[in-house]
Amino acid sequence: MEGGSASEGEEKGKQSEKKLRQAHFICTAPGEDGSPVRLRCSGSESPSSLHASTSAEGEKGHDSLKYQSTSHITKDMLPGPYPKTPEERAAAAKKYNMRVEDYEPYPDDGMGYGDYPKLPDRSQQERDPWYDWDHPDLRLNWGEPMHWDLDMYIRNRVDTSPTPVSWNLMCKHLFGFVAFMIFMFWVGDTYPTYQPVGPKQYPYNNLYLERGGDPTKEPEPVVHYEI
Repeated sequence: MEGGSASEGEEKGKQSEKKLRQAHFICTAPGEDGSPVRLRCSGSESPSSLHASTSAEGEKGHDSLKYQSTSHITKDMLPGPYPKTPEERAAAAKKYNMRVEDYEPYPDDGMGYGDYPKLPDRSQQERDPWYDWDHPDLRLNWGEPMHWDLDMYIRNRVDTSPTPVSWNLMCKHLFGFVAFMIFMFWVGDTYPTYQPVGPKQYPYNNLYLERGGDPTKEPEPVVHYEI
């Protein structure tokens, strides 16, 4: 019995060691500049054999690994090349769920817009608030192309909604009122008018004595008017 238990223990130890070898482990591989790079590996191969096979792949494999680790943007998320033919324009319009008549790409000036559509510079605040949007906060539908500068035209940023009265009409009213008031001030300063008044009246017989009157004579009676 003791010999059987010992053999069973050895079998279990070998199986656990085999599983451990097949588990994930950290291995090293030469990088682009020759320095060792730590990789997470799995499989039954030993680190040394994996290191040798990875070294044989050369720089190409490590470049792809480097690009995959630094970027998660897929090809479908990036604009394609600038369309130069009517067929390419039609394909780009279909790609962005637009009609060919409405599709207009950005100018090919080297800024990297590619075939992305040039949408009108209008804020999301202009859109119908009562429409059943797929994204009510952004007022966008699923699959609808977004403006290149959407972060500037969202509802809590720039508002390009038209005013009830045009700016030209408002400016005409403002400057017309200012010009009229300036003209009226000029007329009032050039032709002043005042309310007519009577002579100043004083008490004590119109200050007869105080104003140098003869005390031996009776002052002339002064009629004081009351309103």
